[in-house]
Amino acid sequence: MKSMNNRGSYVLLTLGFLFFVGAAVRFLPSNLATAAEALATGAHAAEEATPETDHAAAAPEARPMNEVCLTAETAAAIAAEQDLIAVQEDELQEEKLALKARALELESRTDELDALQETLEARWKEMQTVSDEDLMHLARMYGSMKPDQAAAIFNQMEPDFAGNFLRLMRSEQAGLIMASMETRKAYAVSLKLAELNADIRNSTASN
Repeated sequence: MKSMNNRGSYVLLTLGFLFFVGAAVRFLPSNLATAAEALATGAHAAEEATPETDHAAAAPEARPMNEVCLTAETAAAIAAEQDLIAVQEDELQEEKLALKARALELESRTDELDALQETLEARWKEMQTVSDEDLMHLARMYGSMKPDQAAAIFNQMEPDFAGNFLRLMRSEQAGLIMASMETRKAYAVSLKLAELNADIRNSTASN
């Protein structure tokens, strides 16, 4: 009796297994086809996406050249350098203005000195003219005097001073006065007249 029950159980298990295998074989082809289709679709999508992915990986986005990553220290250093340059430019500008003002001042002083020199030269010429006129006046006055009277005055003069007067007189007048002068004094005046006449001769020869 027990042997018959075991056989019945075995038969039932065998039938259940066969039924399961049949159902699996029935649905397996459709599932495989669906899986294959899904795999093909995924592969096609991967092929289409791969060039863009590879291109994106191979060519990263280029950043503009003017975009530079600056740290706070670098920015502070650049700002300090710019401030230093600005200060130096201001100093150079101030020096340039100071030099320009100094040049204008020197030019003004030069003009003043030139004007003063012209004034002094004009004054000197005027004084020389007056002095020459005074000498001529005194020479005429001494020439109008008697020779012995004029000689007494010339004996009191320095030889060069007396010689300047005698040069302005006519030779006859000068000779009479010198003849009435003291011998030593007349000799000294003669030497001065020779030196003065030599200067005139040398000046004339050089021209």
